Amino acid sequence: MIEREAVHGLDHNVATLGELQGLRPAAIIFLGAPGAGKGTQSQQVAKDHSLPHISTGDVFRTHVSNKTALGLKAAEAMSRGMLVADELVCNMLAEYIQSLDHVGCVVLDGFPRSVAQAEWLDRFLRTRSSGMNELPHTAPLAIQISVPRDQLIRRLSGRRSCPSCGRIYNLHFHPARNEGICDYDGTTLQMRPDDSEDVVLERLTVHEKNTFPLTEYYRRKGQLREIDGNGAVDNVRTAINLVTSMLTI
Repeated sequence: MIEREAVHGLDHNVATLGELQGLRPAAIIFLGAPGAGKGTQSQQVAKDHSLPHISTGDVFRTHVSNKTALGLKAAEAMSRGMLVADELVCNMLAEYIQSLDHVGCVVLDGFPRSVAQAEWLDRFLRTRSSGMNELPHTAPLAIQISVPRDQLIRRLSGRRSCPSCGRIYNLHFHPARNEGICDYDGTTLQMRPDDSEDVVLERLTVHEKNTFPLTEYYRRKGQLREIDGNGAVDNVRTAINLVTSMLTI
């Protein structure tokens, strides 16, 4: 019971920490709504374990800006107001991971975003090889950072950033000393257009609709670990560390 309590919010259908001992995942996937903190936490896990951190948004933008063959196809789809096809996104990711020599495990931030992408990832990880030898790492592990909807709205709609130094503030949790002014360089703080409350509500609704089947996919396979993200960053990190400490990565 102690192990179960250590990972806050662990569902009864999800294995206890002890059952993670020695698992060798080929990927650690971070799932969570916008504002849940999966970017911050995934980067820290990658740093702590010397693993590649792969933000699919960064990979995508690199292809587009470098005008690669895949990037040009993606840019064409976007110019017509279409979603980029799963095949293109998956090919970009596969190309990037294959370029990493002798890496057994990667940390994924922003992928997969659908069950179809998750199924592709399973196939890719099973067939990926290093030289002539099959990698011992196979099934991915998904870490879901769960935060109540009202908290996500406060985190996102209250977010303000300094366009000069890039520092991030929050009206509710980390306000500037002088309202609307950066503490460090006196620049007027700005709100991202997609952080307005109406847009935040729409983003969360779309996320919930798209992510529920994905969460259930990993839950059914016993590859989901749920973390309570409604707390201090360090407390969330401690809970995640309890999970990753059980793994062989």
